[in-house]
Amino acid sequence: MNFDLTEERQMLQDTLRRFLRDRYDTATRNTILESDTGMSKEIWAELAELGVIGALFTEEQGGFGGKGFDIAVVFEELGRAGVVEPFLDTAVLGGGLVADLGDESQLALVEEVIGGTSQMAFAHGEPSSRYDLNRVQTTAKTEGDDIVLNGHKAVVVNAEAADHIVVSARESGDRDDEAGISLFLVPADTKGVTVQGYALLAGGRAAEVMLDDVRLPASARLGKAGEAYAAIEARIAAANVAQCAETLGAMETATHLTKDYLMTRKQFGRPIGTFQALAFRMSDLLIEMEQARSAVINAAGHLEGDRKTRESNISATKNLMGRAGRLVAEDSIQLHGGIAMTQEYELAHIAKRIVMADHRFGDTDHHLERFIALAAA
Repeated sequence: MNFDLTEERQMLQDTLRRFLRDRYDTATRNTILESDTGMSKEIWAELAELGVIGALFTEEQGGFGGKGFDIAVVFEELGRAGVVEPFLDTAVLGGGLVADLGDESQLALVEEVIGGTSQMAFAHGEPSSRYDLNRVQTTAKTEGDDIVLNGHKAVVVNAEAADHIVVSARESGDRDDEAGISLFLVPADTKGVTVQGYALLAGGRAAEVMLDDVRLPASARLGKAGEAYAAIEARIAAANVAQCAETLGAMETATHLTKDYLMTRKQFGRPIGTFQALAFRMSDLLIEMEQARSAVINAAGHLEGDRKTRESNISATKNLMGRAGRLVAEDSIQLHGGIAMTQEYELAHIAKRIVMADHRFGDTDHHLERFIALAAA
């Protein structure tokens, strides 16, 4: 099997890497993190103009990519540079669900997302749902010609900046049933929507979204009533590929910074990287990197497969990336010493992103249990 990038993906990778190298240094990111929005509208618009968002959608949806390897190429570079802008939430999740399920009028929003003029968020997780995609207690009741939403959505990334929020709600069934879940496209300024925002440890912002008698027309529903679970699961799978590729890029930066430091810092008249004990630890990091890269390639290559194959490979990859990522982050910090904990040094942000990535869309324990359950099914 040939794992080399196609000419188009190689061009995309080179263009994105060159842009981020020139425009996205540690000082720039720290300025963005300290801002009220937690993102740079200028950089967002420039990346959209480069076609980065379009690479996350298929040609039928108005983009020029959308496959597993397209997602992996983009997010590996975003992770390598530690980009905090909400590409995953606006394009892969929110925009992706609209592209998958939307009608003709709703699909016009996808063009705005690809053009960089519209922001989106996906409100699915709830305070009691943990990582279970089927646990939805937010309700959607039909009252006349309207649909009324009530509920509480937790840790909705990019909710403050979003122009539209894709909200999951239950129209029928018990709280843990896969059947009965629907998706609704909710303008962020709709009456009854309350957004309470906060900064995230690894960068960006999220919010608690309260839905109090939010009235929507029936045309706000995405797809068929009560049949959204399969689309949600597929989109979370794509988000996991993106998250794992982003973590891989961050791990590459961490190991590169560590190697440079070990060959620069001197003790007893020579670089500390030449000491056998530290050289062995650096070798372990590089081995973990190779395993992680193989896992991401495997997940990206199976994203378009049947459900069991796709989900099994996603859970296996997420489990490995969580374990490998934690090792790379911890060892990189230890090998650097105190400098690694300072905000002005690149590794401080990168290590936080690697560690916190394990806690989104399911941690190592969750995906190990899920992989075993899928294998036994």
